Amino acid sequence: MSGSSLDGLDLALCRFEKNDDRWDYEVIAAQTVSYQEDLRLRLAKAIELTAFEFVKLDVELGAVIADAVRTFLSGQQIKPDFIASHGHTTFHQPAIGLTSQIGSGAVIASRTGITTVCDFRTSDVALGGQGAPLVPIGDELLFSRYDACLNLGGFSNISFRQDGRRVAFDVSPCNMALNYLANQLGADYDKDGETARSGTMNQALFEQLNSLDFYCKKGAKSLGKEWFDAVFRTCLDEAKLSTADLLRTVTEHIAFQLARSSFGNKDETMLVTGGGARNIFLIERLRTIGTKDIVIPDEQTIDFKEAIIFAFLGVLRMQGEVNCLSAVTGALGDSCGGAVYLS
Repeated sequence: MSGSSLDGLDLALCRFEKNDDRWDYEVIAAQTVSYQEDLRLRLAKAIELTAFEFVKLDVELGAVIADAVRTFLSGQQIKPDFIASHGHTTFHQPAIGLTSQIGSGAVIASRTGITTVCDFRTSDVALGGQGAPLVPIGDELLFSRYDACLNLGGFSNISFRQDGRRVAFDVSPCNMALNYLANQLGADYDKDGETARSGTMNQALFEQLNSLDFYCKKGAKSLGKEWFDAVFRTCLDEAKLSTADLLRTVTEHIAFQLARSSFGNKDETMLVTGGGARNIFLIERLRTIGTKDIVIPDEQTIDFKEAIIFAFLGVLRMQGEVNCLSAVTGALGDSCGGAVYLS
């Protein structure tokens, strides 16, 4: 799994078992591999590349993923049945039927000798869906003991059951926005949200962000880097505030949107994972203004829940079962997504 916040490549070696229609999982090993700085910068600017450079990066990232998998598995006594690779999302504009995750599955399969499942989103987009979020099927079948599941990655997204079905959508920018601002201070991220805590919220910017068109949309909706660059980041760049005040205002905005999206009461639990779960100040603000009982799980689940679920999406794909819910994405129907490259 390679997330939009570009923290690195998350690898999880998982075992799944189904008993009486209930799925259980075990994580045998997990690791995050940081990207080399040159690759990280090229991934960050992938949407600006020429067609040739873009296709070349697709192949190169496939090789990086394959080599990381081979090194990761070298200490294990298990050969996986397959690799399920999310790849790295570059273009994501489902309104025009477009989504792209690079990291060539053919290269991964050929260099590892392991069947590879990839390209999980395009079938849903072809069916008129958002192609995101995809993790709700895992929330439904692996983490159903929680009333809601919230992921705080580059973007935040939430899933929960409503009227007997799983509902999910992207909520707001999260680490993509916070890290963008922290980078201006020479830091990779705002550790524990301490710089945000030291700042002062700007009411005008807070109201401007909350009034963006995206937050008025109902039903299935998703965010991409293009929207962040063109809309959200523009608001930040034009605000003329100190970085600390920007971080405070954006943190308050994220917490507000999360609380607004996760309505409920204190006897309902919400599992919070992703890098943002470690942002102490953000979690404090969400606990203050939110209505659900926030559950921060063990370190492994915080860091690797999405990788675990993409492994599970691969299981469902290899068994020919639904792994993408139209109730979540807005597609014409449920689908079994993923391209398979045999070893």
